[in-house]
Amino acid sequence: MAESQGEYVGANPWLIAILVSVATFMEVLDTTIANVALRYIAGGLAVSGDEASWVVTTYLVANSIVLCASGWIAQMFGRKNFFLVCIALFTVSSLLCGFAWNLQSLLVFRIMQGLAGGGMTPVAQSILAAAFPPAKRGQGFALYGIAVVVAPVVGPTLGGWLSDNLSWHWCFLINVPVGVITLALIYLIIPSSEKQRQERARLWAKGLNFDYVGFALVATFLGALEVVLDRGQVDDWFGSGFIVTFAIISATALILFVPWELSRERPLIDIKMLTGRQFGTCFVIMLATGALLIATTQILPQLLQERFGYTATLAGLVISPGGLVTMVMMVIVGRLGSIQPRWLIALGACIAGGAMIDLMRMSPDADYWFFAWSRIYLGIGLPLIFIPITTASYDGIAPDKTDQASALINLARNFGGSIGVSISQTVLAQREQFHQSRLSEHIGAWNPVLHDTLAQIQGYLGTQNATGSKSGSAMAIVGQMVQNQAALLAYLDVFVALGLIAAVMIPLALSLRSVDRSAKPAMGH
Repeated sequence: MAESQGEYVGANPWLIAILVSVATFMEVLDTTIANVALRYIAGGLAVSGDEASWVVTTYLVANSIVLCASGWIAQMFGRKNFFLVCIALFTVSSLLCGFAWNLQSLLVFRIMQGLAGGGMTPVAQSILAAAFPPAKRGQGFALYGIAVVVAPVVGPTLGGWLSDNLSWHWCFLINVPVGVITLALIYLIIPSSEKQRQERARLWAKGLNFDYVGFALVATFLGALEVVLDRGQVDDWFGSGFIVTFAIISATALILFVPWELSRERPLIDIKMLTGRQFGTCFVIMLATGALLIATTQILPQLLQERFGYTATLAGLVISPGGLVTMVMMVIVGRLGSIQPRWLIALGACIAGGAMIDLMRMSPDADYWFFAWSRIYLGIGLPLIFIPITTASYDGIAPDKTDQASALINLARNFGGSIGVSISQTVLAQREQFHQSRLSEHIGAWNPVLHDTLAQIQGYLGTQNATGSKSGSAMAIVGQMVQNQAALLAYLDVFVALGLIAAVMIPLALSLRSVDRSAKPAMGH
């Protein structure tokens, strides 16, 4: 094969990249689009907000579980075939979610949607790696990166607008026309690979040889861990018997999984890949990148809606300028092929950390553009991390391991997002209590500033013809001021925690080895 070509000879790699990116965008979008619609879902299905939150949890759990087996399935049945099945199932389950008649049916359909989406994302990445030669992979991943990075940003905006103006059902139904069109085009345009067909024949001759025990263990580990991360803060972490039980299940499955996989001739997950310097470091950096991307995408709209009175639609629009910058940066970074990934990742981590530091200037009168600029800074930094880390993760990976590498890198992004959200919500809850306790210490009869403040408020209430006890109303207003200030200080602590995550990526990035861009394209991915 000529060095300038990828595996799919005769097909335009850029057209392939567009199609798989659209499919990936649709799947990643569903990780965040339902978040802002939960209160609408709760009201529409007559359930509590806590029960409605399982709509997000079940999707993430199913998504994570199938990621582990996606590499094996793609090898045995073909990437294109598996990708088409995933898109078809995702489209059908999206339609069913839109017509769900109660919470139980919606959760079942979300599990189906998560299983389909979990298989779709890593296979899309493998198809891209095969479609482009190594020298041009960065440009292909740039287009794919737009889908992965921009979709979580668009999700809250789109979900908020659909829920505010139409209904929560459209958060799922919007996938249907996109899925049908993408399914038809991928079937017609992406060719079948003769080398893949021969490889599948060879594997089938050896028998299925699926690691059922390994899959059961890793599915249990990841599923239970996802529940712990997603529900931990809601259920008071280890103060809850429910969380403790799932934590024990997850830890036990992991302890059994590692020696089992190390003893297999054809393991479900090659744990040795994670111990390699290059891939293992890329895995950790992608964990951190996912934490930054998903946590900031969730925490900022939450801050704006709870403390600044923004609607769901307006809160989503705050992060839209950052999404536009991200799209532009993806194109730019994709063309920086002459610069080694470790330098770009380190620079991107510095910018992302700077965006978190900038948010620490937040005050109660911060306006729209203060928050929008923070997302713009992040939109500059994250593409400098995402594309190079995706490229670097394939460096030195054997051709028969690329599907598994894709699954692990996507698993890192997903779980990184769950970890980031969990850290953010835990820091927010605990530090808000801490700050409220410290601020309340200054509210006492001995404090002359309190007396002056109460007098001013009482005077204001008098001019407004307020009814009831002016002293009681004034004290209630002071209490609300303390609570709001404590919440804002807690959000600042969250930004500090996320900034530290960005700082950790810098030395990790610099430890990566140089990528050999002159290597010949891998065959038979």
